Parts: sequence; C-alpha cells; structure tokens
Amino acid sequence: MEKIVVEGLARLPSFSHAVVAGDTIYVSGSLGTLPDSMELIPGGAGPETTQTLSNIETILHASGASLDDVVKVNVYVSDMAAFNEMNSAYLEAFGDSPPARITVGGVDLALDAAVEIDCIAHKPA
Repeated sequence: MEKIVVEGLARLPSFSHAVVAGDTIYVSGSLGTLPDSMELIPGGAGPETTQTLSNIETILHASGASLDDVVKVNVYVSDMAAFNEMNSAYLEAFGDSPPARITVGGVDLALDAAVEIDCIAHKPA
C-alpha cells in the first residue's frame, strides 16, 4: 500500500490525497482549492467542480493514472440547486463516457465549499 501526498495541493494533515492498494487508487475527498492554498476558487459550483477535477487529475497522475482510469465518483453538493452547474463542469472533464457516479446533495462541506468529489480509479499496468 502506498500513500500519496502531492506537493502544492491543499490537504488537511488528517488524510493523504490518495492511497494506492494493488491496482486500485482511492482518492480522498477533494475541494476546488487553488494551488498551494486552502482558498477555494471563486465562482461557485461550476468553477469549484472544474478546479476539484483538476486537483484530482494531479493526484491521479502522481498515483500513476489519469481521469480516463476513474471507475467510480462520489460528488457532494452543498445545494442541489447547483446540480446543473456542477454537472456541466463535470461533463467537460469526463466527456460523453463518464464513470459510474452518485451525487449527494444538501451537505455541509469543509471551507464552506459548494462541491466535494472523491473517486476510485484503476491503476494501469
């Protein structure tokens, strides 16, 4: 098992960005924080989703994978009124063949974020 911590990406000291166990990568819940900062990108659910997925892509690259290797995503949205905005940004990242997903709404998120995303990916050989 390998714990992944990516230099330049925000995280609380209570968790790693990801854990690689065999050929499975478990990416911790990620927010739309700016590089080297605990500050959220401004603009709400759409920009936060884009930044969050960019941060996840960085974590996956450090783990030996990419967004193409993601098999399951959990999306948490503080307000389901922002679902369409989040979903549009999500589809920009994953295209017309996205991974399996659940969206949970009405949750309180760290840093008062609009969106938090975690995922599971398959590490290519």
